[in-house]
Amino acid sequence: MAASVLNIIEYLVLLVAAFASRSNMTEAEAYRYLSRFGALALCEKHYGIMHTLSLEENIQTLQTYCQRKAAEYESRTGLLDMPSEV
Repeated sequence: MAASVLNIIEYLVLLVAAFASRSNMTEAEAYRYLSRFGALALCEKHYGIMHTLSLEENIQTLQTYCQRKAAEYESRTGLLDMPSEV
């Protein structure tokens, strides 16, 4: 694997762990939540910028992004299946 791919993977693992800790979730729950709303794909796509920002700023961005995606999902389907406190 190329060094850049390993860097991205390591950064995603760090983000998931930090997000889980801040959101009182297990890492598995955080991974599923972030994956479900496309936040991990977003992080991979914008790794070049995100890894230069603070971890706290990125976690806040991920929370906002997922909440917006969840609201869009709820408005389309009338259903919401996600943790209430993130």
